[in-house]
Amino acid sequence: MSAGWTVSRLGGAAAELHARGWADPALRGVTLCLPEGPALVLGSTQDTEVVDRSRSAAAGVALVRRRTGGGMVLLRPGDLVWVDVDVPAGDRLGDDDVARAFAWLGQAWAGAAADLGVSGPRPHPGPTEERRWGRLVCFAGLGPGEVTVRGRKLVGLAQRRTRAGARFQCALLLRWEPSALLGLLALDDAERASAAEDLASAAIGLSELGVGAGAEDVLDALLGRLPAS
Repeated sequence: MSAGWTVSRLGGAAAELHARGWADPALRGVTLCLPEGPALVLGSTQDTEVVDRSRSAAAGVALVRRRTGGGMVLLRPGDLVWVDVDVPAGDRLGDDDVARAFAWLGQAWAGAAADLGVSGPRPHPGPTEERRWGRLVCFAGLGPGEVTVRGRKLVGLAQRRTRAGARFQCALLLRWEPSALLGLLALDDAERASAAEDLASAAIGLSELGVGAGAEDVLDALLGRLPAS
């Protein structure tokens, strides 16, 4: 328990981590998710036809669908830190407005990034900015609460609502290599080259900012910024 939050760390296949339920629906929870292997995770409404199955299979990348919306994310060890934040129904942090619901969490992530040594992290106040490739790739777009540095996305956020409450799925980039993701998609050479050029400046990782931090560092920083009551 940390300042009113239950804290856990879970390893396993990405599909299992995305499918898991709530440990205790009555409590706020923070879970550091540690996928065992690489996975390409599609948003809840994305078409699998955008994926080149032969390329992903050859690369040993599992294809997974999450229950939250947004664009796809490539999970690879050392590329990002995945944290789920659960807020039970009726909690004061809950908000019926799905966009406004991200505000407090975006502030917490911006504070955590600053504590890690990032200069000038900013939570996006919303609304969602429609950017090219944003519907396809999570870190190409920008939604409410998501954290940027120098106009480039550092933290991506998504949420899922159930009777139990809201689960916010969060990803902070440690490094940003869009070519790895684009290499798994069903794009022609011209589309892939165009996307690579656009995405290069869309996001940024801690390593590019000169910040050396791992998953436990990120978790500790976030816990230090989450509301205590």
